Amino acid sequence: MDEREPVAGPGLLLVLRRGGAAALHEQLEQELREQVRSGRLQSGARLPSSRALAAELGISRGVVLEAYAQLTAEGYLTASQGAPTRVALLASGERERPPVAATSLGARLAHDFDPALPDLAAFPRTDWIRALRTVARDAPLAALGHGDPRGEPGLRDALMAYLARARGAAPEPEHTIVCAGFTQAFAVLCRTLRSRGIDRIAVEAPGYGQHRLVAEAAGLEPIEVAVDEDGLVVDALADSGCEVVVVTPAHQFPTGAVLSSERRAALIEWAEDEDTLIVEDDYDSELRYDRDAVGALQGLAPERVAHIGSVSKRLAPGVRLGWMLAPSWLSGAVTYEKAVADRGAPALDQLALAELIGRGDLDRHLRRMRLRYRTRREALMRAIERSLPGSRADGIAAGLFVPVMLPAFDERAAAAAGVGVHVVEAVGVGEGEDTTMLALGFGNLSERGIADGVAALARAAC
Repeated sequence: MDEREPVAGPGLLLVLRRGGAAALHEQLEQELREQVRSGRLQSGARLPSSRALAAELGISRGVVLEAYAQLTAEGYLTASQGAPTRVALLASGERERPPVAATSLGARLAHDFDPALPDLAAFPRTDWIRALRTVARDAPLAALGHGDPRGEPGLRDALMAYLARARGAAPEPEHTIVCAGFTQAFAVLCRTLRSRGIDRIAVEAPGYGQHRLVAEAAGLEPIEVAVDEDGLVVDALADSGCEVVVVTPAHQFPTGAVLSSERRAALIEWAEDEDTLIVEDDYDSELRYDRDAVGALQGLAPERVAHIGSVSKRLAPGVRLGWMLAPSWLSGAVTYEKAVADRGAPALDQLALAELIGRGDLDRHLRRMRLRYRTRREALMRAIERSLPGSRADGIAAGLFVPVMLPAFDERAAAAAGVGVHVVEAVGVGEGEDTTMLALGFGNLSERGIADGVAALARAAC
């Protein structure tokens, strides 16, 4: 038999391809997921046993068990000991339709290459629900009061252990502040700095637009500092006269560069010699696919780095939880600003995240997602090579986006064709007048959607 010959499951009309780019269990997950989304598999429908489905498809039972386990974790299926696996009652084609966004032109997006979105369908619903049930039952009464504006002690302790292990950071619970995601943490920090007489902040160029917007809203003037293939140009930073800089050292957005070891050392030296502050946006560091991610800058100089992270890429933006590891000399002022802002993030959600970390569920979720995102990134790279031959894809194998340089691009034509992209507009991006840089996201698109979207992009806008 040809190793690429389709293998069909007659009962469910499943088609797998041995020797394909994706592993068999990932193909099976995708086939079942799409059948649930489309409504072909109705809520409450009973699925074949793992043994029976494996026999129908001619694959190992372990492949089916792995697929069933993943879809159960995502909330598409339900399973309990001694009972058949069924489609979850909450799963429906209406709920799980692919997101459709509106553009400024009024068009509808059939393919949205949003670089900021993880796979929303992969959110570990079952683990999160279990964690919420546990903390709703066991949370101390004090957690239901106003609480510490820095966040629940249980989450700050869990973050201390997790960030030290996963990011090489040096957190201390008393200087850890839980916030409603990166944006709130950075806004609170910017307001704190402004109240201390700081009026300018260095930002990467090209860089994350939210850094500029949040800083300006807090009364700080953003000063652009160039980025190259080794990350932030520290010599240019020294010439800027700024006392604060915000950087994305583990995976620069949007160029995909990693701050080199020489630049890391120079940046820390700048902060120590000039008595200045580095703000580290650690937004997707665990999502590295070719090697372990570089450790956090904060671990090298805890008193010179304010480290900010969130669960936006690790779980989903809608969870709205993040953290700041503040230098000891700044944590009191930041805590005051946080208390003025909102008195603290939702306590039960904080404790649920602590439970997720403590049980190892977050680690397991990230291991699954690294495999999935690596496959999707490879699919995007193949689609770019096939459909955009005049382009150049850069950046390391990490995160949820690929930076792509195009010799010509029409954003309005792309939007009119239903393709959403992130166009980088910053100093030092282009190599010529007609060169455009895109940050093409792949996290929330299937492999099929990636291929179709890139083909549509090529037809419409290039």
